[in-house]
Amino acid sequence: MQPYDCIIADISKFKRQALQWAASFDVACFLDSNQYSNPYSSYTTVIAAGVSKEICSNSGNALGELSNFLNNNKLFIPGFFSYDLKNEIEQLHSNNQDGLEFLDLYFFVPRHLLLIKGNEVRIITDKPNLLEEINAQVLPDQEVHFDGTIHSTLTKEAYIDKVNQIKEHIKKGDIYEMTFCQQFFSVCKSFNPLAAYLQLNSISPAPFSTFFKIRDKYIISSSPERFLKKEGLMVISQPIKGTAARSADLIEDNRLKEDLRSNLKEQAENIMIVDLVRNDLTRTAVPGSVEVKELCGIYSFEQVHQMISTITARVSATTKNIDIIKNAFPMGSMTGAPKIKAMELIELYEETKRGIYSGSVGYFDSNGNFDFNVIIRSLIYNKSKKYLSFQVGSAITFASDPELEYQECMLKAKAMLKVLS
Repeated sequence: MQPYDCIIADISKFKRQALQWAASFDVACFLDSNQYSNPYSSYTTVIAAGVSKEICSNSGNALGELSNFLNNNKLFIPGFFSYDLKNEIEQLHSNNQDGLEFLDLYFFVPRHLLLIKGNEVRIITDKPNLLEEINAQVLPDQEVHFDGTIHSTLTKEAYIDKVNQIKEHIKKGDIYEMTFCQQFFSVCKSFNPLAAYLQLNSISPAPFSTFFKIRDKYIISSSPERFLKKEGLMVISQPIKGTAARSADLIEDNRLKEDLRSNLKEQAENIMIVDLVRNDLTRTAVPGSVEVKELCGIYSFEQVHQMISTITARVSATTKNIDIIKNAFPMGSMTGAPKIKAMELIELYEETKRGIYSGSVGYFDSNGNFDFNVIIRSLIYNKSKKYLSFQVGSAITFASDPELEYQECMLKAKAMLKVLS
């Protein structure tokens, strides 16, 4: 397949048409930055559709199988890691209820690939008329057609009780931070995943948004967080810890932003995870190369203000990509510290298996680079089982107020609930 380049005048319309076209395939991946400026991003949008080759694995030797797959296919390869891949990396297990039944690991060589930077599009395909096919697409229906009732696995009272129990572990010194999540779910006869993605992306545009279809299963994400990127010999992680609401009133919105910036509890949460990420990156980094480029930076998105730090490291030319990922997965922002004990307690206190939630979607490219997000602020759907869910969480520390932690969860759920309303 010979790549060719073109310039698209109305790139916004083209992306919607290309998404509609891609979603007609059994497997499709749409990654969009929503024009957020990030100095570490390689593309504005990635669109991959159709399968030439694929790897479908669950915990056991999934990462080894993926390493072989990448060695045999030095191409652009999108896919995802489930949170429960942790069971292969550490001596852990996942026995909680699972209504979604996603694979722990899935990657594919696409038949058709579009790499977009601004309004420049690189197309890799064996279809000579692909542009015409995309431009002929009617813009997709934006009616979500959701007919279910949303339930929570935890009442507010049960959530607060569990937070207090987690705080007891912190007092005893078992952990000093843990990301505790709860699930909202529905069994629904009707749901339009593509329309849900378009609405979520309109309500809550984010720099790592995702529409991923693997046959009867869908990831619909407005994630603001990068897990890990490798560009050349540099590795970048940008964990998020610290969240504040936004206001339509500019003065109030600025106050909320500055309150987050000066909030000692939120700073402590962020710094604890920065230390954990630094430790994770050190395991494969060139000695002395791990560096905190930005600590507790404040960034504003449509629904929330977030506190984000940036940590970088250099690796040697012989370091394997799978080892870099394995030594940092799952991401510290979604586990806690110490990481292994936090994951043991997550399994104990959460009601449902995380599965793809707090896993990662992204890609490996043909030059040995990769870029992966954190799957948060996401609707996850199993069409065959009619099972739709989303999870939200917050970091529990010694200073946590259970009522405020619950409110933070509801703030993070706001965009998904609006889509389903």
